[in-house]
Amino acid sequence: MFPARLTDGYRSFLGGRFNDERNRYKTLAEKGQKPEIMVIGCCDSRVAPEVIFDAGPGEIFVVRNVANLVPPYEGNTQHYHGTSAALEFAVQSLRVKHIVVLGHALCGGVSAFANSADPLSPGDFIGKWMQQIAPVVERTVPPGENPGMYIRQLELATVEHSLNNLMTFPCVRILAERGQLQLHGAYFGVATGVLMVRDPATGEFHPVTESPIPLD
Repeated sequence: MFPARLTDGYRSFLGGRFNDERNRYKTLAEKGQKPEIMVIGCCDSRVAPEVIFDAGPGEIFVVRNVANLVPPYEGNTQHYHGTSAALEFAVQSLRVKHIVVLGHALCGGVSAFANSADPLSPGDFIGKWMQQIAPVVERTVPPGENPGMYIRQLELATVEHSLNNLMTFPCVRILAERGQLQLHGAYFGVATGVLMVRDPATGEFHPVTESPIPLD
């Protein structure tokens, strides 16, 4: 049976948002999507970019994978490249003006790699995928007495790593150097709701708002 939660949610969507924004959906169907922003986020169900940024249909182009990773450019391989394909479409076809790498707190992929977690299956797809951040781990201060802070440092460094890998794609690098495409790093606190944005000059992350919204 199709999940009842999804059926109920769809009915609510039809009578709510779809009905309220029917003209927008009609325009998107007739003229196609023209988002100016691409967000590369994590698969984590707690970190949906459309929810965090309160985005309507057609406003942001989203690709999500484990730990919001951008693999380095590989132009002459026969491997499957889902993130690279989405990036190619966003930059070359949609002509987005901004690419945001959105990291987050409590990232399971980062934590699993940092803690050398056992494979979840014989294929160990997560372990192989997360091997990409091995250089990040090597450059990060060991956990010492504060493993939580260590994981947070890795999560932030992973955003930086993905931003660096974006620049290995010729189409991204050329447009970025021309000033036609801007790259951004961001980090979302799941428990706090605080969004931090990376300062491109210093590489430091700072909250978007000066003071977090109080939580009940």
